[in-house]
Amino acid sequence: MRLYPGYWNGISGFLDDDKSLEEKVQTEIQEELGMHPEDIIDIRLGTIFDQEEPKYHKTWIVHPVHVRVKTKKVTLDFEATNYQWLPLQEILHVDLLPGFDVVLTTLFPTVASRNI
Repeated sequence: MRLYPGYWNGISGFLDDDKSLEEKVQTEIQEELGMHPEDIIDIRLGTIFDQEEPKYHKTWIVHPVHVRVKTKKVTLDFEATNYQWLPLQEILHVDLLPGFDVVLTTLFPTVASRNI
């Protein structure tokens, strides 16, 4: 990632057009992982929050989304150099993009709060 090289993150994108959140999720999953809409089992939205980033003079409005998929087959695009499927407990112990721990906490409050 241009702004945060070397950090781990989930799939992300911008809500910068008239597509619904579900359509944007499907698009990002297809672009960044090579998965198709029919690979998606369900999409669950977490609590939206602001992520301040003084270093870049930005405020990100984060819409945490948990997507369950039918496959583990991944074809990465140019945005990522590596991927790994990790249990939640292990994800919390790698170098995460600033604010990604909040994403995990909003999506998985009981598990994440015990490990952060």
